Amino acid sequence: MTYVQQPASDNHPVRLGLIGAGWIGAFHAESVARRIPHARLDAIADPTLPAAGALAGKLGVARITADPADVINDPDIDGVLVASPARFHSGLIAAAARAGKDVFCEKPGGRTVEELDEALAAADDAGVNVQFGFNRRFAADFAAARKLIDEGAVGTPQLLRSLTRDPGTAAGIASPERIAPGTIFLETLIHDFDTLNWLNPGAVPVKVHAVADALVAPEAKAGGLLDTAVVTVTYSNGAIAVAEANFNALYGYDVRGEVFGSAGMVSAGGPQASSAVSYTAAGIASDTVRLNIDLFHDAYTAELARFVDGVAARRAGRAPGGMAVPGGIDARNALAVALAAIRSHESGLPVDVSAVAHLQAAEPGLRLAGRQLTGAQPAGPGA
Repeated sequence: MTYVQQPASDNHPVRLGLIGAGWIGAFHAESVARRIPHARLDAIADPTLPAAGALAGKLGVARITADPADVINDPDIDGVLVASPARFHSGLIAAAARAGKDVFCEKPGGRTVEELDEALAAADDAGVNVQFGFNRRFAADFAAARKLIDEGAVGTPQLLRSLTRDPGTAAGIASPERIAPGTIFLETLIHDFDTLNWLNPGAVPVKVHAVADALVAPEAKAGGLLDTAVVTVTYSNGAIAVAEANFNALYGYDVRGEVFGSAGMVSAGGPQASSAVSYTAAGIASDTVRLNIDLFHDAYTAELARFVDGVAARRAGRAPGGMAVPGGIDARNALAVALAAIRSHESGLPVDVSAVAHLQAAEPGLRLAGRQLTGAQPAGPGA
């Protein structure tokens, strides 16, 4: 038999390196390896080398290391996925950017606005893409809600709501003493803050008032635990939003969003695993989701696929297509709200977001009947 020589394809897969082989890093690695055909996971870094090795063996990844710098400086890597603990995020973004790598980073982008600004400045100087892991934007129901808002279905946004209730058990939170102070704001509600910002396009948060407590595990409150919180956010266009979180919903993982306005209301999310409902002598029931990677399985995959498209576009010297991704301004705005919420909880008083950072809107305001609805503050450094 004689082979027929085919022309070589220029459509090389995007080669990615993962930093952080924990829970969400492992799921992102699986998404790249098994669900995004035009991407390839080439290397995994984790200071616990056996964890990196176990994940690599499962997914057929040939290279592992305990040092993130090996992945960042690898000339064969096109983009870096940062899924390390939050305290390392901004430093890894900056290092990857200086190495010319596009970056996908889990939230938050930093622990302070200042360190995030430094990372974003490094990315701007290098001309690389930085995308943040606000996955709700890629969930079909939340994306549909945003489309309806853009089309004027709610008119002028007036009231917004976003909630996160983590799945729990009757036994309560496992090892509550291991949850770092501020986690509920910086790592849980930060998703809700981004969702509220995104569902109120053109506006920026101006005032935050937070109330929080340890209601699920009161014995851990002395160590700094907060497991229940409600945050009110006032926006530059006058809209008022409420974000709430709790770490122990017995019925499952519950994430919802709602926007009410002058012309109507849109809502998205919920804990149901499907639209199937049973009606029996025991009552009306439906199955619920217990894990974030189940509730947002497709959204997690879609956000990484969009990141891969952006890496491929920059490599080819063309503009990326598709929806805008959550970038530096989005990460900065959500972080500022989270930090203002921490200050508000500590003081018991409302906090002006301008005391944390001067913000700018990530996108233009809504245009309804010829009017543009906005009210953003001037941009600040690093915005």
